[in-house]
Amino acid sequence: MRTTKTTRFAKCRSGAETGLFGKAKAWLENPEQTDSVKSSVICPCDLPGTLPSNVVRPWLSPIGSRDAPPGARSAAWMLQREIVLLLAWGPAILLQFAHPLVARGVADHSAFRTERWGRARRLHRTLEAMLQLCFGTEREALAAAARINAIHDHVHGRLSHAAGIFPKGTPYSAHDPALLAWVHATLLEMNLRVYELFVAPLRVEDKDRCCVEASSIEGLFGIPEGHLPRSVSELQRYMDGMYASGEISVTDAARTLSRALVYPQVPRVSEPAIRFMRLTTMGLLPPTIRADYGFPWSDRQEAMLRLLAALVRTLLPLTPPILRHWPAARAAARAASGSGCPLRMRPGSGS
Repeated sequence: MRTTKTTRFAKCRSGAETGLFGKAKAWLENPEQTDSVKSSVICPCDLPGTLPSNVVRPWLSPIGSRDAPPGARSAAWMLQREIVLLLAWGPAILLQFAHPLVARGVADHSAFRTERWGRARRLHRTLEAMLQLCFGTEREALAAAARINAIHDHVHGRLSHAAGIFPKGTPYSAHDPALLAWVHATLLEMNLRVYELFVAPLRVEDKDRCCVEASSIEGLFGIPEGHLPRSVSELQRYMDGMYASGEISVTDAARTLSRALVYPQVPRVSEPAIRFMRLTTMGLLPPTIRADYGFPWSDRQEAMLRLLAALVRTLLPLTPPILRHWPAARAAARAASGSGCPLRMRPGSGS
């Protein structure tokens, strides 16, 4: 079964060389060719009546009123501009580690656990890439995708022993569309859950739009078209199917990695923030996954999480954008609206 998947992966990766994946790769090999690369990318923003591709993310389809700033018309902008969405990363990463092939790849090829600042560097790189993919120009997005693909080029190997349903010798690769789909889905699901828990409820159509917009990364990372969920119902079916398949299994490698994430060595002054993040990370995990990791959870912890979430939801609307939203998001919104003045940004303005 895995051999078939690997063969299919090799074929689709080869075909992707001429698509967006190839364009991102071309950036890494020769950044000066980016303008010619851009001219051949067909995207929603190249269509009449939409904003130019050097202003907003080219693969985000606008929603809502065309008179609103791009930040208000893109579901991805609405979510990703929120700094509080960092709380989604902890549970998403633990779900990713719960796939034995992902955990093995991180354990074998990352400084996540072995170096004190490995986690901080990984977080910074991931955050920078996310912001460039969502709020950067097309040139910046292609560069970010190229850097990610270059890192993934070196992440491959085989299981040294059986892990979950995967026998010894099973190959893994960071370019495997099946593993990329799992990583994508876990972060997408947790982004939606954290937004609704700490920011505001989302309509089903907004969640669906988030899924559609997020799926547009397929071409950049060599994922076959249609491989990623296009609606929140597809996302839920995919997650349920993965849990039912037996592929998701917390291994010893995952537990070792999780300790570095959930119980990091930090200065004492950072402990209150880490405790809050730990509570959110544990609380958002599916109960069975949380139990497999060995994390304790009680009714008291559940009540505390709900109380803190309600407090954040109350205070967030009163928080100025300069503290609430990422600088990259505010800068992109100013560029899209034609204003270079940050004083024009105000709560509720789409900045």
